[in-house]
Amino acid sequence: MPRVAKKRKGLIAKVDITKRYKLDEAVKLVKSSVTSKFDETIDICMNLGIDPKQTEQTIRGMVAMPNGTGKNIIVAVFARGEKAADALKAGADFAGAEDLFEKINGGFTDFDRLIATPDMMALVGRLGKVLGPKGLMPNPKLGTVTPNVVDAVKAAKSGQVEFRLDKASIVHAGVGKASFSEEHLIQNIKAFIDAVTKAKPNGVKGNYIKKIGLSSSMGLGIKLDLTDLAAA
Repeated sequence: MPRVAKKRKGLIAKVDITKRYKLDEAVKLVKSSVTSKFDETIDICMNLGIDPKQTEQTIRGMVAMPNGTGKNIIVAVFARGEKAADALKAGADFAGAEDLFEKINGGFTDFDRLIATPDMMALVGRLGKVLGPKGLMPNPKLGTVTPNVVDAVKAAKSGQVEFRLDKASIVHAGVGKASFSEEHLIQNIKAFIDAVTKAKPNGVKGNYIKKIGLSSSMGLGIKLDLTDLAAA
């Protein structure tokens, strides 16, 4: 433990908390701040200049990470018959109808993404009190209510990331693992920032993106230079 603490002190000393780093510099610093034995997640945090209390200014969307996320996404699918079988063949971890309903209604939520065919939404809607607070309710705007469950499952498994604005006007997500190359992390980060930028609500005035920070699960937070990002 003392060895890790000593290393962390050295990392803190080399980071200027008043500086906004270029993306490539920030990625190098974040990767070098990893001290854990496990493969830490690299997180992005974006502070936005919008009011989450105004329904027309809330944002939520999906973005496909070019290089995946390094995380195994657990997918559940509400579908019947052949579509349920197709979902399982495509990589879904759970698929069913009334049987899946009873399981989730009993408190089971050990999955990251819930996909449903349109005809199943009357059943899924009865699980609102269970799924809603956990952000797991399928949504047609996110592509999680669809007749094409095979493509939806494959997209989720390949590294599709959901983002949404929280009460503090922040959007955050994991964009990869510390074991990823710098190039792959930079590509994922740019894809995420681009998706959030394009999700800007109409009518928002002033600075939309106020701050962006990167960090590893247990590491330091590094602030990004927004001017450099805009130029890139």
